[in-house]
Amino acid sequence: MKVAKLPARKARILALRYLGAGVATLLFLFPVYWLFMISFKTPDEIYHVPPLWIPGQIQFSNYYVLFKDGDVLAILNSLIVAGVSSGIAIVLGTLCAYSLARFGTGGENLAMWIISQRMIPPIAVVFPIFLIYVYFGLVDGYFGLILLYTAFNLPYVIWMMRGYIVDVPLELEESALVDGLNRWEVIWKVVFPMVRPGLMATSVFTFVFAWNDFLFALVLTRTEVITFPVMLTHYFGGQSNFWAKIAAMSVLGTLPIFVAVSVMQRYLVRGISLGAVKG
Repeated sequence: MKVAKLPARKARILALRYLGAGVATLLFLFPVYWLFMISFKTPDEIYHVPPLWIPGQIQFSNYYVLFKDGDVLAILNSLIVAGVSSGIAIVLGTLCAYSLARFGTGGENLAMWIISQRMIPPIAVVFPIFLIYVYFGLVDGYFGLILLYTAFNLPYVIWMMRGYIVDVPLELEESALVDGLNRWEVIWKVVFPMVRPGLMATSVFTFVFAWNDFLFALVLTRTEVITFPVMLTHYFGGQSNFWAKIAAMSVLGTLPIFVAVSVMQRYLVRGISLGAVKG
């Protein structure tokens, strides 16, 4: 009797797990769905009671207004700042991580000191940075934000890439050196292909960190280099909020992240599970 009942019990448990996973997925996806629907609604439909789950007619006027007013330039600014700073941080951070992993640069505690710099609360340093930027004329410019985001992302990149590089067998590099490759060729032809999943995963997270930053962009920009998170705050007012613009801009602002994660998806799980947790 027990043997006969066991498969049925496992089937019920499995069905409950799938049901719970489905309900949790719907709960997490509902805000995304609701935001997407609001971006196509008219003001009357947005404030309709009871709420309208589907707009009466798909219309793109909310998106058209963003392009007409030039608000989408904030997304372009974020793409430039986040993309360039992430690229620079990945290149410099990977080279630094290789030095730490293979040559023991700075001793055993340098890696821990580097990652500790990433733990500094941004609110604690934003005011001194603002004064320095004002003195050197770096406020409201691409160079200032790119320099700052690169500096803040470097510790994370160095820490993550060091763990990935340590996992690469040293014998492979020694064999490549014996075969006549120089150190730069070893890094490019041996190390990079081996740590590619970790490199891609680190690139995505670095890009997301820079893309989502609000505090530095709010303090260090004025009108020329307004980024996506700062632009969103312009739609919130003391008397009313422009929910249509908020929804449309949010949808447009999530597209680069969605595309980046979709393209790098096959690297993310493998990259995260590699040796990044090693000290």
